[in-house]
Amino acid sequence: MAKTLYSVSMSLDGYIAGPGGDMSWLTDHLGPNPLVGELLGDIGALLVGATTYGGDDPHKDDEGAGKAFGGGWDGPQYVVTHHPGRDSDNLFFVPDVATGLDAAEAAAGDKYVNIMGADIARQVLEAGRLDEILTIVVPVLLGDGTPLFRGRTVQLERIHHSAVPQANNLWFKVSSR
Repeated sequence: MAKTLYSVSMSLDGYIAGPGGDMSWLTDHLGPNPLVGELLGDIGALLVGATTYGGDDPHKDDEGAGKAFGGGWDGPQYVVTHHPGRDSDNLFFVPDVATGLDAAEAAAGDKYVNIMGADIARQVLEAGRLDEILTIVVPVLLGDGTPLFRGRTVQLERIHHSAVPQANNLWFKVSSR
């Protein structure tokens, strides 16, 4: 059975995107991260918010532009949107989080459904269906932008932490749903 994981890079002051959805801040901090490398093989499907799907790409100036994890992952992606595009090989547009999550879990099998987008993660959490959160804390202060999370208090249990030169990896299990 699939597990859900909200994985995200975040500035030290708690933002996952800068003002206006700017992701250029992350480009200087991309680099080898063994934890992410291992995780990619454990992801069976993506559930992506429309803003994230259509937003700024920190890989826009390299060969991974427009691809999940800079081209490091390939598989079914379910984009939650009120303005669906045309489905293609591994890209599916869905009208709501519940529909997308059900489809992504079925596609993921016993792997992770990786959640991409703060609002989608909040909705999955509110539905009681978010299992884990991986936050990769990057040494930069953005001062404004999209916060990691908005909503009620949520208890987390740390299940892993590690550091690489460009970031600290913090992995949590969602304790209170």
